[in-house]
Amino acid sequence: MANTTLDLDVYSSTQEPYWLASTKKPEYPTLEKDISVDVAIVGGGMVGITSAYILKNKGLKVAIIEGHRIAQGTTGHTTAKITSQHGLIYDKLITKFGEEKAKQYANANEAAIDFIANLVQEKNIDCDFSRRPAYVYTQRDEYVKKLEKEVEAASKLGLKASYEATVPLPFQVKGAIKFADQAQFHPLKYLYKLAKEIPGDGSYIFELSKVLDIEEGETCKLLTSHGHKVTASQVIIASHFPFYDGFGMYFTKIHVEKSYVLGVKIRDKFPEGMFITAEEPGRSLRSQRYKDSEIILVGGEHHKTGSEIQTNIHYENLAKFAQESFDVQEILYRWSTQDCTTVDGLPYIGHLTSKTPNLFVATGFAKWGMTNSTVAANILADLITQGESPFAPVYDPARINIMAAGPTLVSQNLDVAVKFVSGKISSAPQNLDIKRGEAQVIKVEGGKAGAYRDENDELFVVDITCTHLGCELVWNEAEKTWDCPCHGSRFNYKGENIEGPAFLNLKQIDEGPNKKDPNIF
Repeated sequence: MANTTLDLDVYSSTQEPYWLASTKKPEYPTLEKDISVDVAIVGGGMVGITSAYILKNKGLKVAIIEGHRIAQGTTGHTTAKITSQHGLIYDKLITKFGEEKAKQYANANEAAIDFIANLVQEKNIDCDFSRRPAYVYTQRDEYVKKLEKEVEAASKLGLKASYEATVPLPFQVKGAIKFADQAQFHPLKYLYKLAKEIPGDGSYIFELSKVLDIEEGETCKLLTSHGHKVTASQVIIASHFPFYDGFGMYFTKIHVEKSYVLGVKIRDKFPEGMFITAEEPGRSLRSQRYKDSEIILVGGEHHKTGSEIQTNIHYENLAKFAQESFDVQEILYRWSTQDCTTVDGLPYIGHLTSKTPNLFVATGFAKWGMTNSTVAANILADLITQGESPFAPVYDPARINIMAAGPTLVSQNLDVAVKFVSGKISSAPQNLDIKRGEAQVIKVEGGKAGAYRDENDELFVVDITCTHLGCELVWNEAEKTWDCPCHGSRFNYKGENIEGPAFLNLKQIDEGPNKKDPNIF
């Protein structure tokens, strides 16, 4: 390991989210015929499942069309905090958008907490739901004033926020914000229970069914990878990063970040609460019931997707923090997650564009997806059934706020342009010497390719031009994937697409692993 002071073995842990490892995963059929429904929902995560559940209960026929397996994308890789406390956000919201819209955001997320709590109780869902306070803490003097301003702003909006001099953690802090009556849960146990109620009576869930395009009209047609069509009068795009843009230019208004999580076992009892730092490097902490005890989810280390090759260091940094902060017995799980963030920091929830009255989108939750996904499902259900929602204005994708988004919009798209150009002109190694478990960017006829040699000594060579908009992909050593630094698409080393907005696979060169050392130069 790079960090010689680290006593813990990070890499013997299970490289899978605890949520997926601890839950029996349901399977739903692949779309094998043309169907017609009232509402087609592309994406089977928190937004897709919750909105389908609400809309079916309102009497509509719905279909979830998921390209992989439901709830196993970003939703299955969350830290699963159910909170309206989203870092130091409310003072900024009031400054940028005004008190009325800041209050809409606060009220929407508080309503989302109650929505989940009420469903858990009504349906008797065994999903480890529990009410907990949420804290933002700092260990730096210069953040104390920021915390005080945030408490003032949140309290003005009606949130149960208080300033605390200490927190119940085993280390000193300079100060903290406490939000009372927040919550946490096991997201897959919750969503799988809701998903069970969706199929039947003209409603469906389809897995391993990628939607490739939408034919717009009064009635929309969704074209899938198997050649079948889904016809619907309303469409919700809940595919994390919107797979269909509809001239909304979402690829210029969203960037994608990765962050990392460890599931660790400690000897002492973890204090009641959920915790996050105000400053960088970001650190997130919460407990989770585990067998007859608990594990602690230690998160953080965010960076823009595709900006780094040596990603294992982030797990090591989290392990070092855990070791310095707690008496750690063992690291049981490790995983990474990926989140979309908009240029002004608020999600886009509503009509895809002002010219698409029956196309809707939900994206850009910036790591606060449990509440914002639930907000999205309720807003979209209201827009579809009633034409309006009390929380819709602050999330409107058509909002224009140059003062709020301008500098970020410029810098973000400049960075994409730099990544696009630099990826095309950067040099590749002249000699092919790839060890097992390693990857290289190599020269091939007509450009560059990515080569990876697996533990069986088979060499996989793929075209590393992203099938979304043509950026050059970057190797991710921790997940053994090729990641896009422009818009966050990801592919495994065989070239198979595992995360959008791209949906096509990479081209294999020299038929992939069939040759031990293909003559590719």
